[in-house]
Amino acid sequence: MAQIKIYGIKETLNPIKKQLSEVIHSAVVDAFKYPPDKRFQRFFPMDQEDFIYADGRSEAYTIIEISIFEGRTTEAKKQLINLLFQRINDLLGISPQDLEITIFETPKHNWGIRGVPGDELQLSYKVNI
Repeated sequence: MAQIKIYGIKETLNPIKKQLSEVIHSAVVDAFKYPPDKRFQRFFPMDQEDFIYADGRSEAYTIIEISIFEGRTTEAKKQLINLLFQRINDLLGISPQDLEITIFETPKHNWGIRGVPGDELQLSYKVNI
């Protein structure tokens, strides 16, 4: 399971939402061997006055937060981060300087999905990769 939140300045984020969604999903599918039909993303386009960030970033500054079940290897998580930096830069022109990615990893039993705790959920894919 992966729940993804994407934050950015609305004037910059809104026009690229669809393409950014595709890029993020492709990286998750490739790095985590995630089923292509499983996509859980939330976009948070913000007013510039509500999105404070350090000098050295542009209006393209974007934050991606990824919540996942524990179990993926360090290598799989690093692969996801590297794919996101590369593909977002190559396909959308957002430089790695303007992109921050955080992975939040929690035990399955801390999730509630389809009426059961996550550790009781029958998944169609592997988490331990």
